[in-house]
Amino acid sequence: MNSSQHERAPVKIYLHAFFVWIMSVLKTGGYPGIVLLMAMESSIFPIPSELVIPPAAYWASQGHLSYFGVVLAGTFGCWLGSAITYGISLKLGRPLVTRFLVSEKKLEVGERWVSDFGREGVFFARLLPVVRHLIAIPAGVAGMNFWTFSWTTVLGSAIWCSVLAWFGPQIITPEMFDSPDAMKAAVKAKTKVIVLLIAVVAAAYGLMRYLTRPKKA
Repeated sequence: MNSSQHERAPVKIYLHAFFVWIMSVLKTGGYPGIVLLMAMESSIFPIPSELVIPPAAYWASQGHLSYFGVVLAGTFGCWLGSAITYGISLKLGRPLVTRFLVSEKKLEVGERWVSDFGREGVFFARLLPVVRHLIAIPAGVAGMNFWTFSWTTVLGSAIWCSVLAWFGPQIITPEMFDSPDAMKAAVKAKTKVIVLLIAVVAAAYGLMRYLTRPKKA
């Protein structure tokens, strides 16, 4: 085993232990566990929603949970984590946010997104990987209206959780509960077309907004 493999080994062990913990929370925590994990997913914690909602939906198909309960708990968790992150970002302000939460560059990108697209930007962000984790930070720093932020977050999160829950029973197998990489890859393979479509719609909307913007005198 070479040095790079030695370096990756502890990381793989950590990631597998983290995956086992997520599955344990889902199995023992039920709906509150889903809320907790999705709240973490919607903040700065690195928990992929692909490893939460699909396996929960699989257990729903086995009679342990309900499909709508999984979607509702996931949506509430997304809103809760986003609302907390929004509030922290609002209170900390830009200097502390760039010091402790995100880089200046990432914050500037997020601020432009919120400034250019407003509530629609938050909605589309909740449907896109990576962006969905961070959108609450620039929204909070910018002081976006909380209720507007909330309902767009809830709407986007409900759609995302519904998509993941729909695919869950179709793609999750018992063997995947021993392999986080296999589970995540299977979910991404099914959802990548949907994510691409959402990205195209968001880009088209942005272009339309740009072309129809009021011209400066």
